[in-house]
Amino acid sequence: MIQEILGTILFLIAVIDPLGSVPVYLEATKQFDNEHKRKIAIRASLVAFGVLLFFILIGQLILEGMAVSLEAFQISGGVILFLFALTMIFGEGKPQSEKHQIKDFKHVTIFPVAIPSIASPGAIMAVVIMTDNHIYTIQQQAISTLLVLLVVGITCGLLLVANRVQEKVGEYGITVISKIMGLILASYAIQSILSGLKDYFSISI
Repeated sequence: MIQEILGTILFLIAVIDPLGSVPVYLEATKQFDNEHKRKIAIRASLVAFGVLLFFILIGQLILEGMAVSLEAFQISGGVILFLFALTMIFGEGKPQSEKHQIKDFKHVTIFPVAIPSIASPGAIMAVVIMTDNHIYTIQQQAISTLLVLLVVGITCGLLLVANRVQEKVGEYGITVISKIMGLILASYAIQSILSGLKDYFSISI
């Protein structure tokens, strides 16, 4: 049980990538004073969790309404997560790509800090997979939701001390860690694809 929780936390850290959100946040809030920066960090984290919670609650309903099988969702979700992981590994990196999207500093709380920096497409897909009603009990889904809240809380904490984090780790170091998170995510994505194929073709391993 403890190993599963730790594994889920590590996976969520990989897809949400708390450190990767730090440069985005710093760039987006550079025109604000410390008080407004603190408010943006807290509000952006709350918005991001609200978005993820929304998909936790209705993700399964969307699948059932569209008559999408679990196997198909596992495979497609794995492919999307894998492509997302590749952008983290081989692309210019999450921090740089998302900093380029900053145009309106009045709305930085929602975009790009909350979405897509914290509640990224990969994170949204991940929470839907983690709370499938056909696989997980309500108790397991509740635990997963609390763990999502925990990781978003960790992200919020990092944003609140973002200036010090950047001074200690440096943007180069944050980019390296982001690529390592992408590698972990790619492994999970391939496992999801293999599990979907195994279940669809009823392969026993």
